[in-house]
Amino acid sequence: MYLEHVNLVVSNIERSLKFYQAAFPHWFIRSKGEGEWYGKQRTWVHFGDDYHYLAMSDHGEGDNRKLEGHQVGLAHFAYVVKNIDALAKRMLAAGFEIDKTGSEHPFRKNLYFIDPDGFEVEFVEYLSDLPNERNSD
Repeated sequence: MYLEHVNLVVSNIERSLKFYQAAFPHWFIRSKGEGEWYGKQRTWVHFGDDYHYLAMSDHGEGDNRKLEGHQVGLAHFAYVVKNIDALAKRMLAAGFEIDKTGSEHPFRKNLYFIDPDGFEVEFVEYLSDLPNERNSD
């Protein structure tokens, strides 16, 4: 079993694609279309590779939940990357700042970014192949 996709409601697909294309330069638009969602027109894209993707629809209204608050909702989602320094360089070059770094850990490095619609995205590079080291707190 694995997670196939995450579905995000955004306010502007092009702006969101700029963020996720910087993070995942090898991903591509798998499909796209238009339709109606409960009476509101929307455009949608599936952006990813042959196995995983982000579904994005542009019918979002209002602000995302405050990350420092206690509202029910998505706190963040995370991707494992092979080279977090290369990812940071791409994100910074595309104009996206690091929001925070993870705590010091001998077997992993992680960075957090906020996407254009306020979703917190964590990127983690594991420095060990041993689960008991990778998953230790």
